[in-house]
Amino acid sequence: MSKSKAEEYWRRNIRLIVILLVIWFLISYGAALIAPVLNNIVILGFPIGFWMASQGSLIGFVLLIYVYAKQMNKMDDEFHVSDTDVKLTKAEEKVKIRKN
Repeated sequence: MSKSKAEEYWRRNIRLIVILLVIWFLISYGAALIAPVLNNIVILGFPIGFWMASQGSLIGFVLLIYVYAKQMNKMDDEFHVSDTDVKLTKAEEKVKIRKN
C-alpha cells in the first residue's frame, strides 16, 4: 500500500473512532443529564431513566461495537487490507477444494 493510501486509511479510521466516541459520550453522559426528565415516564413500573441507565446504554455500546466492526470491514475491503484478501498457495487451494 502506498504511503498516501495508508495515510488516507488511518485518517478515515481515526475519523470513525472519533465519531463513535462522541456517540458513546452522549449515550453514557447525555442520558444521565436528562434522566430526571425521563424518570417522569414510567413503563412496566420502571422509570425510563432507570431503564436507559441499566439497559439502554449497554445496548447502545454493543451497537457501537457492531457499527465499528462493519465499517472497518468495509474500509478494509476498500483499501485491500482485509484479512480475506490473503492469496492461497496452490497446495492450500487443493486442500480447500477437497474439503468442499
